[in-house]
Amino acid sequence: MDNIQPKLGETKINRVNWIGFKTLYMKEVRRFMKVQLQTIWGPAITTLLFLIIFIVALGRGDYMVLGQPFANFLAPGLIVMGMIQNAFANSSFALLVGKIQGTIVDYLMPPLSTIETLFAMVSAAVTRAILVGLTVWFAMYLWPDVEVSVKYPLAVIYFGVMGSMFIALLGVMTSIWAEKFDHAAAVTNFIIAPLSLLSGTFYSIDRLSPIFQAISHANPFFYIISGFRYGFIGSADTNIINGAVILLLLNIFAASVCYALLRSGWKLKN
Repeated sequence: MDNIQPKLGETKINRVNWIGFKTLYMKEVRRFMKVQLQTIWGPAITTLLFLIIFIVALGRGDYMVLGQPFANFLAPGLIVMGMIQNAFANSSFALLVGKIQGTIVDYLMPPLSTIETLFAMVSAAVTRAILVGLTVWFAMYLWPDVEVSVKYPLAVIYFGVMGSMFIALLGVMTSIWAEKFDHAAAVTNFIIAPLSLLSGTFYSIDRLSPIFQAISHANPFFYIISGFRYGFIGSADTNIINGAVILLLLNIFAASVCYALLRSGWKLKN
């Protein structure tokens, strides 16, 4: 059978609608870049305040964690904590604002497959996370008495990107489920924030009791922060390979759930 050639002036869509994907991706990126003081610089300053407060409280003297000065131990955890929180904030807002403003059709009607739509939203959230991470890292790099040189770049990239992707997928689930901003805020305040703060960002879990160590290992945020920190200081609270595999499986599971929800149109096509 002869291939059908598009008419002059028509766009031919191949197996992947790259033009549509890029358009949705750029829409999401421009949405947060228009208010970058709130979405990029604000979170960076908040993260730096955490660093300053904890350095003043505990970082002076000979206080060591995992063989590192406390400031060097703390800095990578704060960087990735800022990344994952902002990845969630971006993706949890995308579909929700469309439902509230009545513009959800802009996501449902374009000639984009479910995978293309999902990947565009997640990619935009990861982009915001990376921008926040780079901003915080650069500020910490210039900060006196804090060492944030990268020892294992592959670990930093893997756990930074995969961790942000996993949290972005959780944000997409929240955006599909939520019907008002209070719902998304509740997930942030009662799930995302506690899990990120109680994931070993400010302490090593080897100082905890066995029960709380087991609870920490059940927290997916723990593997993100521990693996990311390993890329900077060369030591971690857990086996890095196991953490990488667990994070990969979590991403596959979360992506499958998001795909099924988007494809079904649950709470989107009502």
